[in-house]
This record gives sequence, structure tokens and C-alpha cells, in this order.
Amino acid sequence: MKIRSLTARVLILATLWSALALVTIAVAISALYRQGVERGFNNLLRAQLYNVVNSVSVGEGESLTGSPALGDLRFSQPETGWYWLVEPLGSYQAAPLASASLGVSNLPTPDVSVTPFDINYERFYEMADEAGNRIRVVETEVVLDDQGRAARFRVTGNIEVVEEEIAFFSSRLNMALGVVGIGSLLLNGGAIVYGLRPVDRARRALERIRRGEAERLEGEFPSEIMPLATEINALIDSNRRIVERARMQVGNLAHSLKTPIAVLLNEARTLDTAHAGVVTSQAESMQAQVTTYLNRARIAAQRDSVLARTEAQPVIERLVRVMRKLNGEVNFELEIAPDLTFAMEQQDVEEVVGNLLENASRFAKSTIATRVKAVNREDDAGDGRRRWVEIVIEDDGPGLAPEQIGEALKRGRRLDESKPGTGLGLSIVKEISGEYQGSFGLSRSALGGLRAHLILPAVSKETA
Repeated sequence: MKIRSLTARVLILATLWSALALVTIAVAISALYRQGVERGFNNLLRAQLYNVVNSVSVGEGESLTGSPALGDLRFSQPETGWYWLVEPLGSYQAAPLASASLGVSNLPTPDVSVTPFDINYERFYEMADEAGNRIRVVETEVVLDDQGRAARFRVTGNIEVVEEEIAFFSSRLNMALGVVGIGSLLLNGGAIVYGLRPVDRARRALERIRRGEAERLEGEFPSEIMPLATEINALIDSNRRIVERARMQVGNLAHSLKTPIAVLLNEARTLDTAHAGVVTSQAESMQAQVTTYLNRARIAAQRDSVLARTEAQPVIERLVRVMRKLNGEVNFELEIAPDLTFAMEQQDVEEVVGNLLENASRFAKSTIATRVKAVNREDDAGDGRRRWVEIVIEDDGPGLAPEQIGEALKRGRRLDESKPGTGLGLSIVKEISGEYQGSFGLSRSALGGLRAHLILPAVSKETA
């Protein structure tokens, strides 16, 4: 799964690296400690072995004599795994000597070909005694006198002592490394969050621009982020200049065409009736087309601009108040969600909502209901879900049949000639909503009349 949070990415990578490093350190230290403990254990057994060697000799009657004092009570306690044993070799026949802990038991001797002696004529090997203890044996063979009598000397130690020592050390080591790991994780998390605070400040500054609360990326940023902030401000300034230039050009074009069209309309009134009707209709068509395409050019210049922001509640409430004054016999119901902001120019919002309210008031009998709320839907560009404003305006008038809806959306078409109007309102709503990548549709209302459903872009409150 793709991780979008930069903080989460750095924290996860730092945590994984710290965990890997701590595990590696734990394994390495445990292995080194095991080697040291085993080396010390072998040295202890070797020292005890030569203590036994120095304590045993050939006595009277060629018997083995001696009483090694190893200073460890485990050599006198049965089945402890700590034993010493002296056995005569070759033609030398004598009773073996053994520690009290070994009792009447015996220790098997592995073949020299399997476990050979080293250069010091010692060999170490492991086995299990009759009590089930895992023991390590150090063995050597020594000539006892000038007669050539020799004996095999063996001393054993319980390996469980080594394992317990290693387990104790490992538990303490893991505990210490765990505390260090948790501390490092908290320290890394704090350092990462603190280090990325400028990025969060930049995000909040961008969010203020998106909400229309600021026009530039303001604040002090580190040297790594400052170039980005500078480029964003330059982009905003460039966008503002483009929008202003487009507005100026649109205004100039509208002004230059307005007077010639007005002259044509005035001159048409002086013509005879047959020719006046043709000239007037064509001039009005020219006027409508100029207005339409100038609006399209203006909307295209400002669409997706961070500067095009309009709060929904005050604009729509003002339009409804005006309609209530103009249509005192009609009850206007309004439900609007708070904190909604259109990503549109105010005049475009007023144009589409005003046209729909005016159309509804023209045909409504007694009630017009308006509902405004936020919705989320998939972006047409495939960039994920975006925030939109849904506007539903319903009336209890006669409504339209399904086959009439398509005709009503055509420019200049009026289905009821008895009502005042130019037939341009619904087509203007459709064109403006389309220019903003929204949608507009008509259907039968639950109140009995017409239901206008409008989707317009909203300013997203989500962080990028």
C-alpha cells in the first residue's frame, strides 16, 4: 500500500533501520558473549584438570593415590554433571579414582579418530551423563612416573551453567536494547515531527490560499523549502496577472461590441416591419452569442484558479431574500450546510442560482424548496474523489414532461409563451456549470413540479 504521509515514510524507515540495527547488535553481542563464556568455561575445566593431574600420583602397591581439592562442592554432590575421573592406561593396572559426584557411574570415552587431541594433547567433547545432564569433558593423558605408567585424566562441567549464564545475559541485553529502541523511536519520532514542521506550516499556508484567506504563501521557511515557497508565490502572481489580463481583454471586447449591436437594434426599429423583425432577431442572437462566448472565455481564464472563491451561504441567502420580496405569495424554503465555499467567481454563482430561482418562481404555485450541501464524487480526470456542492431547487408548479426537458435546455427555447422570459436561463445554467466541470439536470419533483439538480465545484477542506 502506498504511503502518502512523508512523516510516516521517514518514521517507518527510521523504525525499521533502528529495529534492524538493534537486532544485529543483539545477535552480535550475544554471539561474542557466548564465545567469551564458553572460552572461560573451557579454561576453568582446564585449570581443574591440571589441579587433578597435580594431585594424583602412583602410590604404594602401584595404586593411584591422591585427593584433588577443587574447591567446588558440586564435585561432591551426585548427578551434578561436575565430575573428575582418573583411569590407568595400557599395561598399568590399578583401580581408577573418581569424584564423589560420579559415584559408581562411568563416562564413555569417544574414539580418538572422532575427537582427536590438539597440539597440547588435550581434547574437549560433549556428552550426556547417566543423569541426563549435558556435560563438556576436557581430557588429557599423562605419564605418572619414570616406569612409564600413564593415566587418562578427565574433568567435566555441566553445560547448563553456561546456558543459564548466557540466557541471563541475553535477557538483560534484550531488555536494555528494548528500552534503547523505544527511546530511540520516541526520539526519532519527535525529531522527525519537529524537522517536518516547516512542511506542515507550508501546507497550512497553502490551505489558507485555497480558502481565499491569503493571496501568497507567507511565513519563514528553512532554506530547503524557501525556493519552493518562492516559486509557488511566483506562480500565484503569474496566475493573477493572466486572470486580470483575460478579464481586461474580455471587458474590452464586450465594450467594443456592445455599441455596434445596440446601434443595429436601434436602426432595426426604423425599418419596415418585415425587415425589422429579421434584423432585430439576428442582432439579439448576436448579442446572446457574444455574451455566451465572452462568459466562457472569462470562466476558462479563471477556472481552477486559487483566487476564484465564493462563500455559499451569504450569496444564496441573499438571492433567496430577493426572490421572497419579488414573490411574496410563494413560500421559499432553504436548507444550506455551513462552511461551504464555491471554487467559482461570485457572479457565476449568482448567475446559475439566480436563474434557477427565477425560473422556479415563475412557475411555482406556492412552494419552492432549495437544499445546498457538500458531496464527494470521483474526479473526471481520474485523480481521486473531489469535493463538490450539490444544489437542488424544487417547485410545486406544473413541471415538464421527460420529452420537454431536452427542449427546455436549448438556448432560446420557451415552452410556455405566456410567461415572461427570454428562454436563455436554463441554457446559461447548463453552460456555466459545464465550463466549471460540474453538471446540471432536470427531473420531476416530489412537490409535483420541476426539480433542478446542480453540481458545482467546491473548495476542498482536506489537506493535500
